[in-house]
Amino acid sequence: MKNDKALVVFSGGQDSTTCLFWAKERFAEVEAVTFNYNQRHKLEIECAQQIAKELGIRHHILDMSLLNQLAPNALTRDEIEVKDGEEGELPSTFVPGRNLLFLSFAGVLASQINAKHIITGVCETDFSGYPDCRDIFIKSLNVTLNLSMNEQFVIHTPLMWLNKAETWKLADELNALDYVREKTLTCYNGIPADGCGECPACHLRKNGLEEYLKVKEEF
Repeated sequence: MKNDKALVVFSGGQDSTTCLFWAKERFAEVEAVTFNYNQRHKLEIECAQQIAKELGIRHHILDMSLLNQLAPNALTRDEIEVKDGEEGELPSTFVPGRNLLFLSFAGVLASQINAKHIITGVCETDFSGYPDCRDIFIKSLNVTLNLSMNEQFVIHTPLMWLNKAETWKLADELNALDYVREKTLTCYNGIPADGCGECPACHLRKNGLEEYLKVKEEF
């Protein structure tokens, strides 16, 4: 893969930034794509732009505002509360069709820039019940993209079977732990770095970091 080109689906958050560092180690050329779907916090896009600039990554921003129109939820509407799903329901932050659309458009872009590898930070271990973060969905879509465009894309999911502590460990192994902690935006309330400390995304991120640092101190 050292001679190949890769495209990273990039939000500027912890997971996708870790994937960006992962891709930089493995591919000769890496580009990133961020999707503007009029998400709740525009700072997310600015954060992605800044990281891409600092890492010297060519960065594409695609207009996906139609997704906002189709999928009212806590990430697209200020008046909808961010909360976990109850009694088997999906969290209020689930955006129907988001990864399906993002990866499909990433495939179209990848074909234009001659990138055979697509990297996404989806994870089935800490996936909050999102159906479009499951390994079976990614494998299915990989086949569909190849059939639809007569390509040989490979969708990579470096975080698929990692919990948050293991994702921090991977960032540390990539010499990027401090960068990911200080530069990324994961918080559902739009606060960079360690975030608000109250929303589900911040709890997951903080608990994972504390777990990893505790294990690291023991060795």
